[in-house]
Amino acid sequence: MDSEQEVLENYITKHNLKVTRQRRAVLKCFLECQDHVSAEELYRAVSSKEPKIGLATVYRTLALLTQSGLAIELDFGDGQKRYEHNHSNSHHDHMICTQCGKIIEFNHPLIEKFQEEVAENNGFTITSHKLDMFGICSDCRK
Repeated sequence: MDSEQEVLENYITKHNLKVTRQRRAVLKCFLECQDHVSAEELYRAVSSKEPKIGLATVYRTLALLTQSGLAIELDFGDGQKRYEHNHSNSHHDHMICTQCGKIIEFNHPLIEKFQEEVAENNGFTITSHKLDMFGICSDCRK
């Protein structure tokens, strides 16, 4: 976690902002989250440990985490932005259950290979990509 804190503090300092205890607390809770967390979910986790931190602080800190490259903002079409760790996180794609909202991360080398092949055949250079598949998970199909 030290390197993530350094990344955030360097970003904040570079942009003439202040490194605060609240921002450190939000970062710590965010890094402890294993799931794709919404701002409200992160706020509940943070406020249970630091009751004086407001929802606006969580939103602003998530914006800083995204801008600094520590987080990725995700939109799975349910009207709620979610965030996941980005620092030293390997690339993966998502399967999203449209009934229960479960998010399953996966990576398949053939999918990656085919995407690169399609790009190359079209003279296209991929700088980033995402694949989100929507459907019904095995638990909901039962």
